[in-house]
Amino acid sequence: MKKKFLIGIALILISVLFISCEDRTELTAPTSASPNLGAVNFTSFVSIGNSLTAGYQSGSLYESGQNYAFGNLIAKQVGASYAQPIISDPGIKGRIEIKSLNPFTLTYNQNAGTPTNISHPVPYNNLGIPGIVLADVMNATETVNSYSKSAAIDLVLRKLGMTQFTQAKIQQPTFISLWIGNNDVLGFATSGGVKPTTPTDANTFAFLYSQLADSIAALGAKVVVANIPDVTTIPFFTTVGPGVAQKLSSLGIAGIYYQAHGQYNGTVLPVSALANFSALMTLTGSNYTSYLGIPSGKFYKDYGVDISPLLAAGILDTTQVFGLHPKNPWPDALILDPTEIATAKSTTNAFNNTISAVANAKGFAFVNINSIFNQIRAADFTGGTVYDGVVFTTTFVSGGLFSLDGVHPTSRGQGILATEFIKAINAKWGVNIPLVNVSQIPGSLILAKKNSLGLPLFEKGTFDNLMF
Repeated sequence: MKKKFLIGIALILISVLFISCEDRTELTAPTSASPNLGAVNFTSFVSIGNSLTAGYQSGSLYESGQNYAFGNLIAKQVGASYAQPIISDPGIKGRIEIKSLNPFTLTYNQNAGTPTNISHPVPYNNLGIPGIVLADVMNATETVNSYSKSAAIDLVLRKLGMTQFTQAKIQQPTFISLWIGNNDVLGFATSGGVKPTTPTDANTFAFLYSQLADSIAALGAKVVVANIPDVTTIPFFTTVGPGVAQKLSSLGIAGIYYQAHGQYNGTVLPVSALANFSALMTLTGSNYTSYLGIPSGKFYKDYGVDISPLLAAGILDTTQVFGLHPKNPWPDALILDPTEIATAKSTTNAFNNTISAVANAKGFAFVNINSIFNQIRAADFTGGTVYDGVVFTTTFVSGGLFSLDGVHPTSRGQGILATEFIKAINAKWGVNIPLVNVSQIPGSLILAKKNSLGLPLFEKGTFDNLMF
């Protein structure tokens, strides 16, 4: 057996359309067709949500990405003003960038930008806050009294003593976009089902979402809401496993041992489960595949886990090969097994049932993002999905839809979101807002330094600052 191996990712040639050194191209102007807004009034357009609404991508919130937040793109199409909590590039510390293409290596930018309009005299139109959960919308006024403890709360709400909802309310909104709830299940999934141990309870979610919807409906604005995509189909979960399965199969190995549900009990995960996506490896575990088959505890040291008590108790034995022996298993935090996948899916379905039912009862426009993303995912195997002449897939890096963190959309991905939101608005109220031309949005995968093609590596610390 080879001492080390890395997952091979089949990268389609990454063209200049998808990589830029520091792209600050101005926002594409609306199409020449004038929007027919009818009874839809965007005079005061406010967005409530999390990182997806904020325009967060590649592990950071930064100006040249925020410019393409779907709410801002919609505002441009209708000629509405839309203030955002802009952070100058490179944004919040930790932006993920392509260091080199040979070997294919991602790094993170240790520098940070600064807020450019922190003195904006009224609340921002884009109130999307990376990292928050549903309960924070009507309860958190700052990070310290939030459920999520997201540092971005203070950045967006600016400690004005008002919640996200209240800051929307005092703007007397005429139109609201609401997309919230992703983090109530995503945190469970990205941690391999380890922390938190369970997603938000479905009944609690239903109560909180209905309460929020009642409060929003009372404002008298027109509202568009979106549901939650299946978190297990994004590149953060679908990139690593198949490569590991292929390598293990070539070596005649039928499966790996993993730490199932926090127990060092030597549970076997079949190679077939990784190959057919019935079990998933997280993107954060990509580097550590190089330790598979090596009698070493270096993995745990690199991952920051103190295993000395487990070694002393004889539960772990790092003289055995990592991942291929019951006493040196693959950590649970980097595996989403069939049971955990089922939990994530059933939770997402329950949340989405609540969102669609509430939207229907309140007369809100509804964007079925879950269905749209599932269709794009399914088309991966038949040539991809075309928007404005550009082919998109959910493949990590080369697919063009997801940014370098494997979770959040690229600028063009935000353009697709804006298009789908506009379609729902047009259909609901019989108006004619021009769709966003996705092909005119520049690429947003940042090339930090070098320029060649190879295998995937993540420099240590790349995912340390990631929010959702």
